[in-house]
Amino acid sequence: MPEMLNLELLEKGARKLNLPLSKGQLEMFETYQRELTKWNEKFNLTAVSDSEGIQTKHFLDSMSLLLPLLSALAPEAKTVPEAYKRLAKMKLRAIDVGTGPGFPGLVLKIMWPALELSLVEATGKKVQFLRHMIRELGLEDVEAYHARAEEMGQDGTHRGSYDLVMARAVAVLPVLVEYLMPLARKGGLVLAMKGPSASEEVLESETAIRILGGEVQKVVDVEVPLLAEERRIVIIRKVAETPEMYPRRPGIPQKRPLGSKK
Repeated sequence: MPEMLNLELLEKGARKLNLPLSKGQLEMFETYQRELTKWNEKFNLTAVSDSEGIQTKHFLDSMSLLLPLLSALAPEAKTVPEAYKRLAKMKLRAIDVGTGPGFPGLVLKIMWPALELSLVEATGKKVQFLRHMIRELGLEDVEAYHARAEEMGQDGTHRGSYDLVMARAVAVLPVLVEYLMPLARKGGLVLAMKGPSASEEVLESETAIRILGGEVQKVVDVEVPLLAEERRIVIIRKVAETPEMYPRRPGIPQKRPLGSKK
């Protein structure tokens, strides 16, 4: 039997977030960390590979996305644990774009088993790892796609299909919104995990967001336990259908951000 990993930082951080972790969830996170460490030695899936970094910069950071989701989806709840109980029963469709080795998507799936999740990643080895983890953790209603965001946004199976569209550290917001907005259904939410520059990026993205059918709801400051970096979540509501021409073909959004004056 493999040696038990010390998940003290994860447990401590989850308590600070008021998010309960069951024994089963802890076992899943233990498996996740062990497999990520093992695979990373061969395939360099992430620059953050030490135990402390995985638990704080990957697991807890991803988990913190639940806080603004709880406020948005269970606003009538009076406490975080009560909101989390309500959220856990909601069967929503979510997609994580540029997920890498599963952040934040797989972490949210462990915390929210009812979530129907698609993971999108352009690097083949990372997709292999994602599919391995889905099997290892025995997860249901999860698919990992080897594709670019621009391709997914023009695929009729996925376009306009998701209640929640999310991404972490993929691109600057003027570029990112063209990746994400086409995937959201009208009325759905787009969530971009950002750092201190979030408000500035929102200003730079106003034209793109409007063209793509979005409306910024708020920028939420989230304090991630045991993490020094600032985390801000940009929440955008899809209020109108995205014009058919978006997203443009692969590579163009990054070269010529929508609404850019350059």
